[in-house]
Amino acid sequence: MPDNTHDLPHPPKVDRHRRISLVWLVPLVAALVGLSMLMRAWLSVGPQITLTFQTATGLEAGKTPVKYKDVTVGSVSSITLSDDRSHVLVTASLVESAESLAREDTRFWVVRPRIGARGISGVDTLFSGAYIGVDTGVSTKPANSFTGLESPPTVISGMPGKIFIVRTADLNSLDIDSPVYYRHIKAGRVVSYQMDSDGKGVSLQVFIDEPYDRFVTTDTRFWNASGVDFSLGAEGLKVKTQSMAAIVAGGIAFASPDDSHAEPATAQSPFTLAQDQQTAMAQPDGPAHYIQLRFDQSLRGLTVGAPVEFSSVTVGRVVSMELDYDASRQRFPTMVGIEIYQQRLGPVQDKLPHPDGDREQQAATFLRGMVEQGLRAQVRSSNLLTGQLYVALDYVPNAAKVTFDARARPLSIPTIPSSFDHLQEQLASIIGKVDKLPLDSIARHLDANLIGLDKTLSQINEQVLPQSTQTLQQAHQTLATLQNLMEADAPIPQALGQAMQEVKRAAVTFRVLTDLLSRHPESLLRGRPDDQPAPRALQVSQELTQ
Repeated sequence: MPDNTHDLPHPPKVDRHRRISLVWLVPLVAALVGLSMLMRAWLSVGPQITLTFQTATGLEAGKTPVKYKDVTVGSVSSITLSDDRSHVLVTASLVESAESLAREDTRFWVVRPRIGARGISGVDTLFSGAYIGVDTGVSTKPANSFTGLESPPTVISGMPGKIFIVRTADLNSLDIDSPVYYRHIKAGRVVSYQMDSDGKGVSLQVFIDEPYDRFVTTDTRFWNASGVDFSLGAEGLKVKTQSMAAIVAGGIAFASPDDSHAEPATAQSPFTLAQDQQTAMAQPDGPAHYIQLRFDQSLRGLTVGAPVEFSSVTVGRVVSMELDYDASRQRFPTMVGIEIYQQRLGPVQDKLPHPDGDREQQAATFLRGMVEQGLRAQVRSSNLLTGQLYVALDYVPNAAKVTFDARARPLSIPTIPSSFDHLQEQLASIIGKVDKLPLDSIARHLDANLIGLDKTLSQINEQVLPQSTQTLQQAHQTLATLQNLMEADAPIPQALGQAMQEVKRAAVTFRVLTDLLSRHPESLLRGRPDDQPAPRALQVSQELTQ
């Protein structure tokens, strides 16, 4: 057979270097992208922090965000109970850019809807849900464990304003976020408070917003403006309050004297909280002089803090009240301690003597002279409705001489009973005298006299009055008869008129006769001369006769 192998096709050569299919590029690219995303996520993850809260109300793992200035800087990754089940542990993951927020003085709190005396807050979370708020501090030391606040802070870092320290004896109705007013305008709030180390007071941190913080000077006065201030005085009833919020949640007000030119106060400057505006705005008291008073009367209504007045000017206050025992009289007088502030006298103190030497001895010497002139202490009523008392220092005319020891410490001013007690003594004396009267005997005699008077009046009504009535009736009839007789047409008046005419004629005739005899006495023997004319009186008589 012929050899035709060279005409047959040769098998292809196998290439030992195989090419990678393009199909494998897809998972390779996906793996690279995933790896890059994983690396990017790993590089972008910030620190994990643990927050401690009392409850987890409003929080949900994987959903609740962490926000700083309304920017999401992380989220809650898990929520667990503590080992002792007293609180919850919230683990939150922060983004890399928020790593600087994890500092030891950073504050965290849950922002949720809240309704209380401070007002309504967190209303926006009704739709978006609760979130964890963040506020940074000034520390640079990192931390990863924090105790969350149970209520939002009142002051956020970066807010314009200043914080001042206000010290008070007790907190009263003040609380965190209580308002602070300047001329009835809300100018700040109470941000925190803490007990003093000695336990004798409370220090408040008060934040004053701009621009009101510049009105806080070194001479500024703070006072408690909580609730409603009622005062009843000679000018009537006065009611003072700052606002409804101050009535509910308490409040503080501040102001400076009108004539003050003090410099603005620096942050953290200390101030003292006064009880009311009148006390806060009073002039500085200066050094106090302690004086002791001894009263033998009841002092119900006099309390510590009651004013001490001299010539209607408040110059001090009552600081103590204690019982004492007088063995010689077996009585329990009351020892009242008062403090007198000389600077409250105002410009008058410039006219007082200022000798050199010990201040206490100077005051004692001056006080001795005033006691010798009749200075006495007396308790008087300041309000008849409430029964409150105050101590009055005044000069008493013709006061009894007393011995004043200028070397005694404390100094003591002699006292006199109050006018009200003196009135009570007079009333008691009058009542005692009235009680000594024989009221029973007087009452018996008066009762017997009244019985006799009653019998007499009965007799008058039954006997005398009817007879008197009859007599009056008879007299009336007699007068009526007499009136009828005296009428012009009656015969008696006519006869009486004629008689009067006859009497008149007789009088004229007698006058003529006396006239004739006075001129011609011989007429008694010879008769009337014929040549003499008739006297004028006789002519008148003849005319009357005609």
